[in-house]
Amino acid sequence: MRPPSSNQYHQHRGASYVALLMLLLPAFWPGIFSPLDHASPSIFSEWNAPRPVHLSLLKGAIQRHIADEQRSDLWSPLPPQGWKSCARSLDTPGFPKKSSGYIQVFLDGGLNQQRMGICDAVAVAKILNATLVIPYLEENSVWKDSSSFEDIFDVEHFIGALKYDIPVVRELPKELSWSTRQYYAVAIRATRIKTAPLHASMNWYLENALPVLQSYGIAAIAPFSHRLGFDNMPEDIQRLRCKVNFHALTFVPHINALGDALVKRLRRPVHSSMSTGGGYLREMVDELLDRETGKFVALHLRFDKDMAAHSACDFGGGKAERLALAKYRQVIWQGRVTNSQFTDEELRSQGRCPLTPEEIGLLLAALGFDSNTRLYLASHKVYGGEARISALRKLFPQMDDKKSLASREELSKVDGKASLLAAVDYYVSMQSDVFISASPGNMHNALVGHRTYENLKTIRPSMTLLSQLFLNKSLPWAEFEQAVRFGHKNRQGQIRLRKPKQSIYTYPLPDCMCEA
Repeated sequence: MRPPSSNQYHQHRGASYVALLMLLLPAFWPGIFSPLDHASPSIFSEWNAPRPVHLSLLKGAIQRHIADEQRSDLWSPLPPQGWKSCARSLDTPGFPKKSSGYIQVFLDGGLNQQRMGICDAVAVAKILNATLVIPYLEENSVWKDSSSFEDIFDVEHFIGALKYDIPVVRELPKELSWSTRQYYAVAIRATRIKTAPLHASMNWYLENALPVLQSYGIAAIAPFSHRLGFDNMPEDIQRLRCKVNFHALTFVPHINALGDALVKRLRRPVHSSMSTGGGYLREMVDELLDRETGKFVALHLRFDKDMAAHSACDFGGGKAERLALAKYRQVIWQGRVTNSQFTDEELRSQGRCPLTPEEIGLLLAALGFDSNTRLYLASHKVYGGEARISALRKLFPQMDDKKSLASREELSKVDGKASLLAAVDYYVSMQSDVFISASPGNMHNALVGHRTYENLKTIRPSMTLLSQLFLNKSLPWAEFEQAVRFGHKNRQGQIRLRKPKQSIYTYPLPDCMCEA
């Protein structure tokens, strides 16, 4: 089939002495290797290393005493809450043999925004009785990552998991091979649907996308992020979206393997968790210690420059940092950031400022986690480098990330690729005993929903409560600790029903779950 004419759309082996020394040194000299391989503050010309903002609370946190009973409660798994998964469809054919055409979608954003877009794309294909082409992932404008669907997700599993729901193909047939990202980038095309509104209804697609499919046999939807609503959808469409998110989307084997290796090392005593550089020595250590079952917390800091600038909050880096972040807002968003019209105190009193590494450390300490707690930092980059997280590290010295736990060889397939690194963090966070995020966002939302679906403990910080507590500079530690514990008593994974307009990917009940 030829493309429509212009008239139609006129608009390891052999461990060395040095390697052995590298293995043994951390046990006798803790801290000799920094768990975070971030840039030193000296290269951040706009940034002055901030001093701790909450000195009194930090002192109280360092001197805190935690009762054994409280420590036990923190790590205990969630009890059954009366709900179970019902997102899987029956293994019987669920679509007509003749498809109405092919659906292409082009997805922007980071890994988790794209993940939600993939789920919506499957639902739209089902609504239109169309064949879905494996979604095209746009290069991320912030992280400059061009990883494809096949680089991140297991395509064979994805296709197989949906074989009774919709037909999925890796690529278009030859007669439609002209329909590419480049084809739609240079002119108006009759086969491109550019006007899909945010959170569009099912009827919108039937009225606007189906005629394109019937006319040309293909429809390319771009932009597609958040282009399908959550309300007034048939139950089978909602269940299908849940099935894609929680069952059909699995990472490629090498990401899962790296994630499993990191989890094993996080569950071991600290002295055995440091990187040995790979090879035979690493294999030997892994084999000797693979029965350890220690617990760990996955912490998503989400404290990169993009987030810091968009929040318009003051993070203690002084005048130079404030000016640099204001300039960044102007360049990236032309100053169009709603928070910019408020003062820092107003933003904080409304709970609109992300928690700093220092503040998330104080929260964890108040909840009862002690200095022996293993922390896994699920973060791409911390704005401000090592100095920014110094207070957090003082409270929780047993803190690791991907680079401190894995060898260069193990990281070689993912290093420098933001989406793959995020996938590793997602995988490890799903295996953690407790997950907590410093602020809402796509990673936070995706993991909260997925862990709710699996009934796993997930702490949701009360941003409004914490902001009010942190604004009180004279608050003693005992009162802060008591307020935090009381305010988070029912924010540790208890199931909440989805409200209108909320995402099923964050709140999977009742759309994805049934009473047990």
